[in-house]
Amino acid sequence: MMLQILEAAQDDLVEGFGFYEGGEQEIGDYFLACLYSDIESLRIFGGIHRVVYKNLHRSLSKRFPFAIYYTVEHDAVIVRAILDCRRNPSWIRSKLKNA
Repeated sequence: MMLQILEAAQDDLVEGFGFYEGGEQEIGDYFLACLYSDIESLRIFGGIHRVVYKNLHRSLSKRFPFAIYYTVEHDAVIVRAILDCRRNPSWIRSKLKNA
């Protein structure tokens, strides 16, 4: 299956990287590697995750408290948002309205 990461989702990754890189242990690179691995797995498992908002599927990261929101269109997985699950649920919903 083809995989596409929208610019808004890439911005979410940059924001997450900045959060983890600013910490004491500087694990930003590990964060990106883990999230890209989770995203890459959607080539195989795209579409099996539960639909949580309108037509958005949600896949949870294996190592970090982040959720990958995506749609499946024809033979492609389109990653629309990558959000921190620790955020306020109303903030998450507002971000998903624009996804």
